[in-house]
Amino acid sequence: MALITFTSDFGDADYYVPAVKAKMLSINPQLNIVDITHKVDIYDIAHAAFVLKAIYRDFPKGTVHLVAMNSTSASTEGYIGIKLEEHIFLGPNNGVLSLLSDYDPGICVLFSEVHIKESTFPVKDILAPIAAKVASGAAIHDFGGPLMQIKKMIPRQFKATKKQIIGHVIRIDNYGNLITNIPKEVFDKLNPGKYNVEFGRERINRLNKTYDNVDAGDCFAFFNSIELLEIGINHGHGADLLGLRHDSPVFINFEAE
Repeated sequence: MALITFTSDFGDADYYVPAVKAKMLSINPQLNIVDITHKVDIYDIAHAAFVLKAIYRDFPKGTVHLVAMNSTSASTEGYIGIKLEEHIFLGPNNGVLSLLSDYDPGICVLFSEVHIKESTFPVKDILAPIAAKVASGAAIHDFGGPLMQIKKMIPRQFKATKKQIIGHVIRIDNYGNLITNIPKEVFDKLNPGKYNVEFGRERINRLNKTYDNVDAGDCFAFFNSIELLEIGINHGHGADLLGLRHDSPVFINFEAE
């Protein structure tokens, strides 16, 4: 199946998104192009990686994922393709693809100069043709040579002891809910049975299962569909009402039985 996902910070008011799609479809009109989002915060590599990391495993293995973030920036060291968990990702070598997994890619390819041209729109002129051809059956090796190490960015790390997990807000969603970097797997391993979740001036003594487990206006905390701790206020903009922002600390305190 010739399936391509497309993630960018292009927005939906200009010609950029349809221009990239037109380029891909001119190579293979049978392509199935799925928009993840084009409303990533401008230049926000971490936002793009967060969104794509949350959903790429839900697509069939072999899907090609085109990532357009800061592709013309001076921080970009060429254009690359990687194979990760049987998925193919194409994008600028600026760190965005390094944030998709805790594991190193099985294959890394730096696209060769023969495929690179002077362009003010490299996503259309460079990455789109390669994405279309790879989705149609070509290998990423056909467009370049091995790259030993992609450019890496280091995400915010949580800290965990037998007494406490300290995490941080890594994303505020459209509703004002705050998603942290505290994973359910770590909580489950350390949880002695009694604990509290502390954020801002609030403290919750139990985890909820859904938003509506609490009354409107009350705080909630639960592990969401991507198994990260999420906090907020039911029917309220949690970030504003709690005074929390990106990188604000969140604590899970364990109490001995």
